[in-house]
Amino acid sequence: MQRRYLPENLKIDSWEVLKPFFEDLRDRKISSVVDLENWLMDRSELDAVLEEDMAWRYIRMNIDTTDSEKQERFQLFIQDIQPKISPFENIFNKKLYDCPFTADLDESLYRIYLRGVKKAIELFREENIPLHTEQSTMEQEYGTVAAALEVEMEGKKMTLQQASVYLKKNDRSIRKEAFDKMNVERMEQVATLDDLMDRLVVIRGKIAKNAGFENYRDYKFESLGRFDYDVSDCYAFHESIRQEISPIVAEFSKERKSKMNLDVLRPWDTAVDQEGREPLRPFNNGEELLENAKACFANIDPYFGDCLKTMDEMGHLDLVSKQGKAPGGFLYPLYESGVPFIFMNAVGLLRDWVTMIHEGGHAVHSFLSHDLKLTSFKSTPSEVAELASMSMELISLDQWGMIFSDNQELKRAKKEHLKDILSVLPWIAIVDKFQHWIYTNPEHTADERAQAFLDIQSELVDSSVDWTGLEKILKYQWQKQLHIYEVPFYYIEYGMAQLGAIAIWRNYKKDPKKALEQYQAALKLGYTKSIKEIYEAAGIRFDFSKEYVKELAAFVKAEIAALED
Repeated sequence: MQRRYLPENLKIDSWEVLKPFFEDLRDRKISSVVDLENWLMDRSELDAVLEEDMAWRYIRMNIDTTDSEKQERFQLFIQDIQPKISPFENIFNKKLYDCPFTADLDESLYRIYLRGVKKAIELFREENIPLHTEQSTMEQEYGTVAAALEVEMEGKKMTLQQASVYLKKNDRSIRKEAFDKMNVERMEQVATLDDLMDRLVVIRGKIAKNAGFENYRDYKFESLGRFDYDVSDCYAFHESIRQEISPIVAEFSKERKSKMNLDVLRPWDTAVDQEGREPLRPFNNGEELLENAKACFANIDPYFGDCLKTMDEMGHLDLVSKQGKAPGGFLYPLYESGVPFIFMNAVGLLRDWVTMIHEGGHAVHSFLSHDLKLTSFKSTPSEVAELASMSMELISLDQWGMIFSDNQELKRAKKEHLKDILSVLPWIAIVDKFQHWIYTNPEHTADERAQAFLDIQSELVDSSVDWTGLEKILKYQWQKQLHIYEVPFYYIEYGMAQLGAIAIWRNYKKDPKKALEQYQAALKLGYTKSIKEIYEAAGIRFDFSKEYVKELAAFVKAEIAALED
């Protein structure tokens, strides 16, 4: 997209090159609604360029955490540029909110945006700017620690993601060896990650207090813009999962124990195929993974395939796990170019195929919303963003025959994925409820935090898996979840969106054409409507009541049963 405000050759290497544009927007006179819309467009372009520049710094740093220059470039933005932007953002928000012509903007288009602007003004505190910078720097420590974790298996050094393949081996002794080695590595970092969590709790508490909140949880709910639900709804979600999903997951564990003829089901027995088959291998390398994904998406809708093709042509993918690469996977939207970036750590397993489809769903969402007028319109809340990706996982199931030519393997792959969808919901509830506890009990000790995690886990997970002798490992399982460190309270959205995705899939099975039309119509809205309105556009409800969760769980259980031999 050609720029209308900033020079095409602008090189962002210091605050000084950006300052004139921020001062121009601050000082510009607005004498009509046309002036206001032009000012908004120029501000939007500045936002997009800055977002994309920061995105590339983050992406490159995560691809190679051992490169100090990449780390320094990211830190330059976080420590030297971003803190100087924050005061201007507040000035711009006030300028917009106080402008007499704001009332003349199209209410149907700007309502959600202006709602967020008002909230940002309410939350802004000058004294929090350096604290946000310090917090961002701390959050990056987690990725550095996690990326450095390595084990040796069969004489080869590998990342924990690569070593996790051994948890799917039929030889129980090999699984246990991998489990033990991975957890020896993790346990060596317990004190480091506990200390990091302690520091994050303190600084986040200061940010909340400065903004006038009793605790960080309440502050974060406001800063995340959770206008469509509140804390009580989160607790209702936890309870719905406990009552309706946890018993189903317990059944899965009992079935596994029985089929594996085990007296005791141990943690290293939970990932292997319960019938003794070799792990499913849907692809052999990153190139094959990408080609299969492009074909899969094109079969669902040619436009979807074109999205991945464009990303491939522009080199906007880094898919395979390697040493020095940060853990996890993400889709980073690039608001100026409109062509997002997929980062992941594939090692050749079914989970990697699902991750590719998941991140591809985010990518399609990014493409579909790119033509919206303002950058802010394209930045959707996670409850919507994850709806796009999780729905794509399920919509794609009809295409999986292209990578699993054997019908038994195809059934097995679908069944594994559907079981995983239900099995992860209790973990999502645990992670969310645990964070509620952390920030409403900010004076806790590290030992109290570990015990709280155990207590919450025991509420939501059955005792089918025996952790005898591994209690210390169990109570620090939460340290594996990067969201707790890097993006606090961003996790329950996966559960809410998963319920929505199941509902979209149910619609798709009834009427594929209509469901796809509704899916795309919802994603094209970006964040110009409320979460509930976007879900309605997708033909579903934003609902996590016990009754609705029970209904959706029954549907998935029926689909799993239909795949039985």
